Parts: sequence; C-alpha cells; structure tokens
Amino acid sequence: MNAKLTHFDKKGRARMVDVGDKPETVRVAVAAGSVTMKRATLDLIRKGKAKKGDVLGVARLAGIMAAKRTAELIPLCHPLALSSVAVELRCDKNRNAVGITVTCKLAGRTGVEMEALTAVSVAALTIYDMLKAVDRGMSIGNIHLVHKSGGKSGIFEAASSVKNRPAKSKPAKPHATAPAMTMKNAPAVPAVVVTPVNPEGSER
Repeated sequence: MNAKLTHFDKKGRARMVDVGDKPETVRVAVAAGSVTMKRATLDLIRKGKAKKGDVLGVARLAGIMAAKRTAELIPLCHPLALSSVAVELRCDKNRNAVGITVTCKLAGRTGVEMEALTAVSVAALTIYDMLKAVDRGMSIGNIHLVHKSGGKSGIFEAASSVKNRPAKSKPAKPHATAPAMTMKNAPAVPAVVVTPVNPEGSER
C-alpha cells in the first residue's frame, strides 16, 4: 500500500490539504448503516406511534443537516457546497432494524465521502434519541462507505456491494434454423395422372 496520509505535512503535523490546483469534477459518495432494535420498537416506527413524532422524517432532516455541516464536526474537512443530499430510511422486519443510505453529490475539487458518512451517523443517532425512552438497547452499526466516484482516485465500491450485485445474464444462444429450401433439397412430389372425360361421362 503506497498511499500517503495527505492530512499530515513532512513533519507529521496536521494540515488541511490544498485542493486549489485540482480540477473540478462531479463527485458522488454513498454511505450506509443501520440501527437494530426490538421488534416492538420497530413497530412503533412503522405505525407512527412513537411519542416524539415522525421518527424517520426527523432522522432524514437530521442527516441532511449533518451532511451540510460536516466541516464543523470533522476538523480537517473542507466546507463544501453540496448540490444534493438524499437520505433513504427503510424498516427491515427481517433484521428488526432501520437501514440508512445517504447519497451526497457535488461538482468540486474534493470528495464527499465524509459528508455521506456523517449524515448516516447523525441520522442513526437521531433515531436512537427519538426512541431511547422505550429501547435503550438499540445498536448502531455497520456504518461504511458503499460507493465513491469522481476525482483522481476514480471509483471505489465496497466489497459487499460488488458481491451482492446481480450477475449479468449470458446472452441466449440463437435457435438453430432450418436450411433454406432450394430446388436441390426440395422433397419430390409424386406425379398426378389426369384422365380426360367426355361430356356424356364415358371414356373416349
């Protein structure tokens, strides 16, 4: 692994990376995570009966706000003018969890991975805060970068997302077609002999 830690100078001191000479490119980052809870707690969300109100709606707004203010939370992040932040929340009855996926996008000189990861983290913490009165044993976990594109380093995809991607279907083999019929391979047609009949119906 030859990658350098760009947030340190030659003397090992922390610094903010100078991105002024980098070209502007479209940059996208997708991050995900989840909050696992009791089944009864998940049912409160699904039925809209949590005492603090719309759990998913508040968590979605919290995630968007967190993405916009990431530079105030992570010391060496650049303040970014995000063009888009999308927060997706879904109740997973099989795992008794709320899945969180955040997509951040901009056209700029540095990536938006930290914005996406911060948004997932704060959305998860908001869900915990909204429901802690009934379930203090909730677990926040598996917060990770799923996808990143744009910039010099190109595209990154988490191994789990590549593994779960549906396999490309193989093209169907063409059906065998019958050979075109020609005079040479046409089936023989038996000759038909017609006997002429006179008007009175007797043979000549």
